[in-house]
Amino acid sequence: MMRCTARLLGACAAAAVLALATPATAQAAQGILFIDGVPNRDPSGCFPLGDFAPPEVSNHTDGTAWVWTGPHCDGRVVQAIFTGQATIAHGRSVYIE
Repeated sequence: MMRCTARLLGACAAAAVLALATPATAQAAQGILFIDGVPNRDPSGCFPLGDFAPPEVSNHTDGTAWVWTGPHCDGRVVQAIFTGQATIAHGRSVYIE
């Protein structure tokens, strides 16, 4: 009987933890991310940077923008563009959340 009660309490505790655990919701960065002078207000996700001349990226958001070697924010991260920073991006895409 004691083993059954302990198992039941353990199951209830596990269910309570799962019920209270909520996944973090994705939220857009607040502000403007400029890519070659084009404003992207409250950006979120992956932005292509083009194939030819490296673009200027100016980060006026509350998040960090990550420059990737691949065109779909794949490959590897080659550069971080922090809040308030403007720089030439040496990659094919930029990701911000």
